[in-house]
Amino acid sequence: MSKQLSFTDLEQTSKKKQTRREIFLAEMDKVMPWDRLEAAIDSFYPKAGNGRRPYPLSSMLRIYCLQQWYALSDPAMEESLYEIASMRRFAQINIDTVPDETTLLNFRHLLEKNQLTEALFHTINQYLAAKGLTLKQGTIVDATLINAPSSTKNAKGERDPDMHQTKKSNQWYFGMKAHIGVDSHSGLVHHVHTTPANTADVTEVDHLLHGNETDVFADAGYIGVHKRKEHENRDINWWIAMRPGKRKVLTQSADDRWVETVEKVKAKIRAKVEHPFRVIKQQFGFSKVRYKGLGKNTSQLYMLFALSNIWQARKTLLA
Repeated sequence: MSKQLSFTDLEQTSKKKQTRREIFLAEMDKVMPWDRLEAAIDSFYPKAGNGRRPYPLSSMLRIYCLQQWYALSDPAMEESLYEIASMRRFAQINIDTVPDETTLLNFRHLLEKNQLTEALFHTINQYLAAKGLTLKQGTIVDATLINAPSSTKNAKGERDPDMHQTKKSNQWYFGMKAHIGVDSHSGLVHHVHTTPANTADVTEVDHLLHGNETDVFADAGYIGVHKRKEHENRDINWWIAMRPGKRKVLTQSADDRWVETVEKVKAKIRAKVEHPFRVIKQQFGFSKVRYKGLGKNTSQLYMLFALSNIWQARKTLLA
């Protein structure tokens, strides 16, 4: 498919100043391991035959990344490609070859059906590991609530059965949880797991460890994790935060001052786990689930956390 620039695109290239979007996309273009990602999808992607010629895989993958970075639905992505020249240049298409929303939908379904976003997540992590960006000696575990529509105004008259409600800080939430395991050195996500919102965090730790940890860090919601059967044979130092109530009554005695110092060190390390959540929620605009069911949303989360890893490592990769 031709990548020849239209008059509109040519006009944009003559600008004297780059926008923040153009700078961001230029950086991502340089640091993303495109060849490796395309190789992970290639065997599943339709080949040119007697029917309609498929769009280049490279363009479809780039457009899918754009959707994650800017929280765009399929129709909104199609419109943005028509309206924003920098996105077309990043996707390596021109205004005459913009894929329609159905084509974007079909590509997403291809990724979901074949669990390819999980493959892309691992491909990116292998790429970052080869760059020496993960040490895998310590893991931080945490979870975040992701809201889902609680309305029953739909064909079945019911809420999403894969989602559930839970209470946190005297407020009720309906949706799911994203649980992650993060490298304690780099702050990069190495494991992703999802559950309904009412699942206890402490029960899901086994899904977040790679097995080579010497230390695991977590907040007070994970107290007692070391006593669970699935961890009885692990040779791990469990650095779990003290409950806030107990920490408040610490005195100025030498022993208590030492305990307070240890708690501050643990909190400083645990803070790294908040960065991936901040990136996907605030940087990428993922504030609530877009699809129905855990499967489709898990597929998207794998890609979001993969892209957050690239975003967090971009300065090192650019250097």
